[in-house]
Parts: sequence; structure tokens; C-alpha cells
Amino acid sequence: MSNSEKFVQPTIPRFDGHYNFWSMTMENFLRSRELWNLVEEGIPEAAIGTTSASEGQRRGVEEAKLKDLKIKNFLFQTIDREILETILDKSTSKTIWESMRKKYQGSTKVKRAQLQALRKEFELLAMKEGKKIDIFLGRTLAVVNKMKTNGEVMEQSTIVGKILRSLTPKFNYVVCSIEESNDLSIMSIDELHGSLLVHEQRMNGHPQEEQALKMSQEERSSRGRGCGMTR
Repeated sequence: MSNSEKFVQPTIPRFDGHYNFWSMTMENFLRSRELWNLVEEGIPEAAIGTTSASEGQRRGVEEAKLKDLKIKNFLFQTIDREILETILDKSTSKTIWESMRKKYQGSTKVKRAQLQALRKEFELLAMKEGKKIDIFLGRTLAVVNKMKTNGEVMEQSTIVGKILRSLTPKFNYVVCSIEESNDLSIMSIDELHGSLLVHEQRMNGHPQEEQALKMSQEERSSRGRGCGMTR
């Protein structure tokens, strides 16, 4: 092992709401520093009454207290202040750990079940005939925000693609136009929203202009330059 490898310090994992992953990585972090036994077993019982304890036992207890303070320092760094304020007993690292487990281990399972349901809802989302773009995007983003609250990581490009796939058939040529003139991998949801609103206004206010644009798009498609989108 090189000198540089010896001095690489493991990163303290921050608690982001995913208890199972955090507890696993935090336990590994503390084990690597030979501190985990204090979280599992707590400070030795001799701490309660040291008058009858031997000098060696008292010294061991004091060392355990110092190590426990170090663990508490690590926990205070990884857990947000708002969460720490809900933990009443912060006297030892063991009590803090147990409080976190009771608060969040069960909620992780609930979140997982909720996320599965939300993923299905997201997959089945589709714009209804006669509804406005604002309403459909509002429904879609409401589901996306719930998914994110439950721990889902979702790229903007995934949401953009879902919206384009879920529009009513009358938007088919609009989808082709947007795909041909934009890089969907970097297109923001706000940009897509604005573009769809413009097309919706054209449909409602200038049907002749919109029909001409549709015919132009269909002509390009017939020449082999269409978007070729599978819907």
C-alpha cells in the first residue's frame, strides 16, 4: 500500500432520508475506525459507579467516553439539525443511533412501497382529449415531485421524453417538430412547456397556420426526414 493510500480518509456519509443505505455506510465508516462496538454495546456499565472499579476499569471507561464523544461528533456532522432536535436523548452514540433506527427504518419500507405505486402512476400518465397542456404538465410534475420526495432520482430528459410520448394524437406533428429542432437530452421542462403552449395557442387561435405547419411536417416525414417517433 502506498503512502497516499494510507492517508485516504473515508467520507462521512450524510443522512439523506434513505435509512438503510445510510446506516450501512455509516456502520462501515465506524467499523473502519474501530468505533462500532460502542454503538452496539454502549459505554461499559462501570461508568455508573466507578468507586468500586479498578484503576484499569476506570481508565477503560474514560477512554470509552472519549471514543463515544468522537462518534457523536461524526453523527452530529451527518444528521441535519432539524432531525437532531427531535432526538431527546443525545447522551451517548448508542441512544442517538437507536432513535434514528426507530424513526426511519420503518419509514424506509413505507417510502419504497409508495415509490413503487408512484412509478406505476407515472408510467400510466397520459394526456386526456380536450385537456390543456398546463393541466397535463401540472399532473405529471405533481407525480414527479412526489417520486422525488420518496427518494427517486429522475433526469429532466426522462420527464421530457415521458411528456412527449403521452400527448394526445393531435400533437403528433408537434412532437416531430420539437424533436427535430431540439436536443432532448438537454432540453429543460420549462423550454418544452413553453414550446407546447405556443403550439396549443396556434391550434386554438390560428387553425389555418397550424394546418399549414402540420402539412409541412407531414411532407418532411414522407421524404424520410420525419422524427420517426414510436408512440
